[in-house]
Amino acid sequence: MRELILLRHAEATPHGKEGKDDRERKLTEHGKNEARAAGQWLAEHKITYDRVLCSPSERTRETAALALGQIEPSYEDSIYDATVGDLYDLLDQQADAERVVLVGHNPGIEQLVAFLTEGRSEDYRGMPPAGMARLVFDGPLQPGTAKLETFWSPPN
Repeated sequence: MRELILLRHAEATPHGKEGKDDRERKLTEHGKNEARAAGQWLAEHKITYDRVLCSPSERTRETAALALGQIEPSYEDSIYDATVGDLYDLLDQQADAERVVLVGHNPGIEQLVAFLTEGRSEDYRGMPPAGMARLVFDGPLQPGTAKLETFWSPPN
């Protein structure tokens, strides 16, 4: 893998009543606009990718559809509620792909940015809804070796 784009899901509806599955939360209208803006930014910068890995939650599926419509995602259960180690292991299996997009959740996504760029995985606050981190690798996937090429967040 030479390039990785980490995309946090866009703004979702608040947690519902007790007993409702968190995976069923949908994007708000604002969140749909955020996801479209992420897709527009990618298109304007002619950023392509050949594999999309996505959490199976409703809000990540909607984010992927609105922002990344060109490739059908692979829905990976391990992305939902993932630790940095879970995400790293999944990415380590993608060595045959040049450019990968991973659509997921905090805190795993923001911690993964810190782990891949700085080699640390403690809490890293800074990945807003629909935020994207574009990472570039000169060699194999290793902690602390990625270069943060771009950090993008949607306009308010």
